[in-house]
Amino acid sequence: MPISTDSKKIEELLTRGVENIYPAKEFLRSLLASGKKLTLYTGYDPTAPTLHVGHGITLLKLKQFQDLGHKIIMLIGDFTGMIGDPTDKLSTRKQLSRKEVIVNCKLYQRQASALLNFSGRNKAELKFNSTWLAKMRFDDVLKLTAHVTVPRLLERDMFQERLKQGGTIHVHEFLYPIMQGYDSVAMNVDGEVGGNDQTFNMLIGRDLLKEIKNKEKFVLTMRLLTDSAGRKMGKSEGNMIAFSDTSEDMFGKVMRWTDEMIINGFELCTTMSMIEIKDMGQAMSQGSNPRDFKLRLAYEITKTFLGEASAKKGQANFAAVIQSHEKPAEVPELKPSVYDILTVLVEAGFVKSRGEARRDIEGGGVRVNDEKVSDVGRIVKAGEIVQKGKRFFVKVV
Repeated sequence: MPISTDSKKIEELLTRGVENIYPAKEFLRSLLASGKKLTLYTGYDPTAPTLHVGHGITLLKLKQFQDLGHKIIMLIGDFTGMIGDPTDKLSTRKQLSRKEVIVNCKLYQRQASALLNFSGRNKAELKFNSTWLAKMRFDDVLKLTAHVTVPRLLERDMFQERLKQGGTIHVHEFLYPIMQGYDSVAMNVDGEVGGNDQTFNMLIGRDLLKEIKNKEKFVLTMRLLTDSAGRKMGKSEGNMIAFSDTSEDMFGKVMRWTDEMIINGFELCTTMSMIEIKDMGQAMSQGSNPRDFKLRLAYEITKTFLGEASAKKGQANFAAVIQSHEKPAEVPELKPSVYDILTVLVEAGFVKSRGEARRDIEGGGVRVNDEKVSDVGRIVKAGEIVQKGKRFFVKVV
């Protein structure tokens, strides 16, 4: 596949959703304009059994590079995933077993295939960093660590914060960015793409590649998708939209985003043109109803990650269940361990605790067969449909 040097496509690649480019934007612009085929990657530690929309942000950026003809590597951090990335963690992560990380990444390539091409011309490549990290001897590790200083590692914000709070830093957490950084050396890449929360790790890799192979590596960092409280959307925060979600769930979750997230969501999580996105932002600033644009956003995100048929299905379900207050065409079934309403709500996954279930009932948010429940001791019979709020339904069997 020939390399495209289309200036408009290069400019969008350099700016859309991008927070920083190291060593400089002009460095990467020059590489892209040269016609040279670049090799770049993003690493994904398998700490959960599904990718999520946060991962989708970097996958979309990789897609831009691939569409220009460059070589893409999707790196699974099956070795680093066992160590545990300390990024943004004020306490040590729980370390995972080899079996856990292998099970977790089982679906990653198939899910990423919604955006990246893993077959045909200029196909993306899947790699695992255990290929080189698991083979390193202790003297190899010592030689590698000799390239990184303790003051450099202590520059990391979360380490500084832990020390201020009297927390601990374990040695394996110091090793994490060095191991992740070595990925760049082992693959001898031209660049790396990642979220801005991975900047430190990626720059360690840039330092190592420069020192060990005297090669300049570009680092492109993406803005994160954050909620209204400024928390990143991801598995650690419990607010993620997963590639494994149903179309109905994905559409509905986007509709619960705050209005402030709409334009950022379009830019980071869809392939819509930036001109159209800016026009929508201007329309909202002039008084247009944000809900109309959020409906479009939910459709576009679901289409991007699950396909157009799923987007149409999610849209139809939302219109029927939420906007028209109808029951969904297919109501999931539940055989509870006990048939009281509190147990049903908990075991259906509608609430996290019996206390939360009790508060929802007292607040008038629970119905059985369309009748509002006021008795927290109510027994649910087989065949009855329990509803929480406007969108959660389950049939008791």
